[in-house]
Amino acid sequence: MVTTISAQNLFEHACHYGQKTSRWNPKMKQFFHGSKKGVHIFDLNQTAEFLAILLNRIEEIVKAKKTILFVSTKPHTQDILQQIKDEADMPIVSYKWVGGLLTNFSNIKENILTMKKLREEFATGAIKRYTKKEQSTIMKKLEKLENLFGGLVNMHRLPDALFVVDGFKDKTALEEAKQLGIEILGIADSNANPDDYNYFVPANDDSRKSLELMLGHILTTILTNKK
Repeated sequence: MVTTISAQNLFEHACHYGQKTSRWNPKMKQFFHGSKKGVHIFDLNQTAEFLAILLNRIEEIVKAKKTILFVSTKPHTQDILQQIKDEADMPIVSYKWVGGLLTNFSNIKENILTMKKLREEFATGAIKRYTKKEQSTIMKKLEKLENLFGGLVNMHRLPDALFVVDGFKDKTALEEAKQLGIEILGIADSNANPDDYNYFVPANDDSRKSLELMLGHILTTILTNKK
């Protein structure tokens, strides 16, 4: 059972700020405390409740030895997702969502295989059989593949669940998961559609402080239950 996070703790990490009142989804209205200076404010008692439910669901998924693909193409979340990949051994997309990543996964696996082969070429020194110009071209190709697929190197099949930090920004990922019937988890800001998620927490999906808190609890939940 996951420890409940207090509303005060969420407040201290700026989880209560939504989007501007001009940018909102009416279906999120039930989660608002009100608005201030043209920005929607979340009811943090509900945020705390939904976060606890989300963490419990993640606990169930991890105990069942299932995989969660974490997605956020926001630049300021790249290091947070990298930590999830390194410590929890969960796949991530933190640079750019490639269309068809889920719905055309067989092609994506070919790109991942190419990336692995190029990594090996550099690691073993086999790359030296090429000219300097060819090596430079291959290095650029590898760098591009690393940005797009480096976080998926150990994902050999479709994930059991998708966690999307910002379903409005990364809507393509969310839509592909829906199309395939993959369970969707995430953070739903005031401009999100809550109907897109199986489990979500209504909260600020922009602030680094907010994301560090929530993703930190998620990482802890995964690590605790992997043991």
